[in-house]
Amino acid sequence: MSFAGIQRRASQRVMVGNIAIGGDAPVVVQSMTNTDTVDAKGTAQQVFELARAGSELVRITVNTSEAAAQVPRIRELLDAMGCDVPLVGDFHYNGHRLLTEFPECAQALAKYRINPGNVGRNRKGEDQFAMMIAVAKQYDKPVRIGVNWGSLDSELIVRMMDENSKLPQPKSAAEVTREALIVSALDSAKRAEELGLAHDRIVLSCKVSGVQDLIQVYRDLARRCDYPLHLGLTEAGMGSKGIVASTAALSVLLQEGIGDTIRISLTPEPGGDRTQEVVVAQEILQTMGLRAFTPMVTACPGCGRTTSTVFQELAQSIQSYLRAQMPVWREQYTGVEEMNVAVMGCIVNGPGESKLANIGISLPGTGETPAAPVYVDGEKTVTLRGENIAEEFKKIVDDYVMRKYAPRGHGEAKPKSAPKIIPVQPV
Repeated sequence: MSFAGIQRRASQRVMVGNIAIGGDAPVVVQSMTNTDTVDAKGTAQQVFELARAGSELVRITVNTSEAAAQVPRIRELLDAMGCDVPLVGDFHYNGHRLLTEFPECAQALAKYRINPGNVGRNRKGEDQFAMMIAVAKQYDKPVRIGVNWGSLDSELIVRMMDENSKLPQPKSAAEVTREALIVSALDSAKRAEELGLAHDRIVLSCKVSGVQDLIQVYRDLARRCDYPLHLGLTEAGMGSKGIVASTAALSVLLQEGIGDTIRISLTPEPGGDRTQEVVVAQEILQTMGLRAFTPMVTACPGCGRTTSTVFQELAQSIQSYLRAQMPVWREQYTGVEEMNVAVMGCIVNGPGESKLANIGISLPGTGETPAAPVYVDGEKTVTLRGENIAEEFKKIVDDYVMRKYAPRGHGEAKPKSAPKIIPVQPV
């Protein structure tokens, strides 16, 4: 199977609610709340916002009895809002107890995340792991066995370090640690299957925070199993650092056909929007030609010919407008996410780029005639002037969407699995 010319690694298909991970399904975008799960209304609202932004799975923390008790309520609130996004429960240390003591929580969740480093350190830990797998079997829930560099099973890594030290040519500590991550994931998956969990109910992840370490770990893991793989840095960081690190790591792996679902673990700025991690995940996939989520805006970087901020402000306004409209358009029209819009700043590349896009506008550069020609499907249709160019251009975009894209039929499901190929526009 291949998307955008990339040969995808063959993997099992795992269903999480109504979302497919692996197999011939496209790479799935997921995210995680940072609310206190005990606050059912606040958590449901953030889940709703993440889902509206395009997160196809949303993970929530389930760390206390109070949190577990609220999970069914969160599911009810989301259902009442018309939001059917599957919820994933994130468990550490006490997941065995919470899942068995709160069966309604276990039923409301679409998938469980288990960290072997928190439950598999001794005989008691193995029993706890078995308890969680038993619940997953009882309610037919898939499990992500998620190993983290920062919470790796201490007994496993000590044993492997000791064994390595006795070799004639010992490996580096980093190499042994990477191998320990993979061993922990594969051994836990094998144990889960021995306990009766079906092969096609398991997803694996081996997360670290370093870009090169992540690439090496997943390349090796991908060669050694056919489980669907969840990609993401454990802690990507804040702002541009987090975005760049995630893009650098995931793009290499995705280009090699590795990865079935991704999460961008950005640290939000104080008061920042949690949905940014969803936008970044979508833009990685869309710029690589693997998925289409929202119309793309081509905009020039500006130069000495564009000393005013007019085109910058218009590009930002149009891009924000398209993303805000997309949830509505997705429900009403088919294929609108493939639309390409160009907002250019002068006559050098402006007309050419505008003709290549579905809709394009070429604004006047410094000293140029104060007129903005608009191109629709390669043909010049109108020239805009004055103070209301932004609003007039948005109206042209609205009219184009209504005219160009077929209305979605009543009862027709919105697309969730069909990959979209994005034509690459020249710079």
